[in-house]
Amino acid sequence: MRALVVYESMFGNTEAVARAIADGLSTWAEVTIHEIRSAPQAVDDEVDLLVAGGPTHAFGLSRESTRQDAATKGGDAEAAAGIGLREWIEALRPSPGVSVATFDTRVHRPRVPGSAARAARKRLRAHGFPALDPPTTFWVEGTSGPLVDGEEDRARRWGAELLEALREQQAQRAGSTTTR
Repeated sequence: MRALVVYESMFGNTEAVARAIADGLSTWAEVTIHEIRSAPQAVDDEVDLLVAGGPTHAFGLSRESTRQDAATKGGDAEAAAGIGLREWIEALRPSPGVSVATFDTRVHRPRVPGSAARAARKRLRAHGFPALDPPTTFWVEGTSGPLVDGEEDRARRWGAELLEALREQQAQRAGSTTTR
C-alpha cells in the first residue's frame, strides 16, 4: 500500500501531527509526506490513500488573510505567503480510486465551532475522492501550541487505524465488483 500525507502548518503543530500519522502509516505502507507548498498537483495512480490536514483558522480552512494573521502572531511567514490546503485542494486533479482521510489541529477549548478537516473532506469528496474515515481533530493548547499531551501518540495510532479501514474499504469494493 502507498499513502501520501499532505499538510499545512503555521506553528509546527500540524506538521508534528502529520509526521506522527505518517509514522503510524509506515508500519504497513510506503508513505510520502509533503508540506503543502511542495505537494504534487495530482495524486499518483499508485497511491491508495491521501491524508490531508491543516490548522483550523476562523472556523475552517485557512485563507490568505488568516495565514497572514498567524504570521503576525509568530507563525511561519514563508508558509503564510504560500498556498494553503484550501487552494491546493481546489487545484488538485481528481484521482479515481484514491481514498481520503482528513485531519486538523484546533485550540482545545469547549464549544469552539468549525473544522478545517470537515471542510477539506467535503471539498475532496466533491473532487471524487471517497472518504475513508470521519474528519479527525488533534488538539493544541493555544494558537501557537504546543500540542495537548498525548496527541502525537494518538495521531500515530490513527495512522495505523487508517490502514485497517483502508483494507476493509478495499475488500468491500472488491466484493461489490465480484457480485455484479
